[in-house]
Amino acid sequence: MKGLIAKKIGMTQFFAQDGRVYPVTVLEAGPNAVIQKKTAEGKDGYNAVKLGFGSVHKHEKEGTEPRWRMTKPMVGVFQKVGVDPVKVLREFRVKPTELDAFEVGTQIGPGDMFMAGNYVDVSGTTKGRGFTGVMKRHNFHGARSESHGTHENFRHAGSIGSSADPARVLPGLRMPGQHGNCRSTVMSLHVIEIDAEKNLIIVKGGVPGPNGGIVEVRQSAKRPKAFKSPNMIAEAPTT
Repeated sequence: MKGLIAKKIGMTQFFAQDGRVYPVTVLEAGPNAVIQKKTAEGKDGYNAVKLGFGSVHKHEKEGTEPRWRMTKPMVGVFQKVGVDPVKVLREFRVKPTELDAFEVGTQIGPGDMFMAGNYVDVSGTTKGRGFTGVMKRHNFHGARSESHGTHENFRHAGSIGSSADPARVLPGLRMPGQHGNCRSTVMSLHVIEIDAEKNLIIVKGGVPGPNGGIVEVRQSAKRPKAFKSPNMIAEAPTT
């Protein structure tokens, strides 16, 4: 399973040779540092690669020794593998035959994992909308306001209970509550272009989270590894 940690830069437009305009999201996916390899034969019991992304501020004050803004045990983990401390750590499950392709302490980028035409799954935390009603949270259309004696209940959910049988509110009923701020995955996004120099992945469509949010980009579980697009891209994205 190929995967990288990335930061959502934002959305823009991409122009194809046939004149079509595609909405795309730009992701900064690297460089990712290989922090640890886990094997099924070891104490972990499964095959995975731990990657790190994002720089950590180093506190420098006159008269004191510079130190990283994190705990000493965590700093020791990064010093052991010979890389600077990173802000975000994620694990990606891999096959036993894929472990040899990763070397602890090295840096990998999007060009090492993906190519234009691939399909990827992007996971992240959605924007938090707070406590919202049923119209915004579940797309209810609202009550009829012009007749039937509706009074100050235009955006309410209506009756939530049942009659004598089963005489209770059923589990899973759509009601007001916390909206957003949860983990979400958008599957089978088409990779439009890879910029290996700037560590950018340009995917068609939107991904979860705000600009600057952290996401995980994985090889799609429902699409082939490569796909030749019928519309070859002619230009770079416009911002």
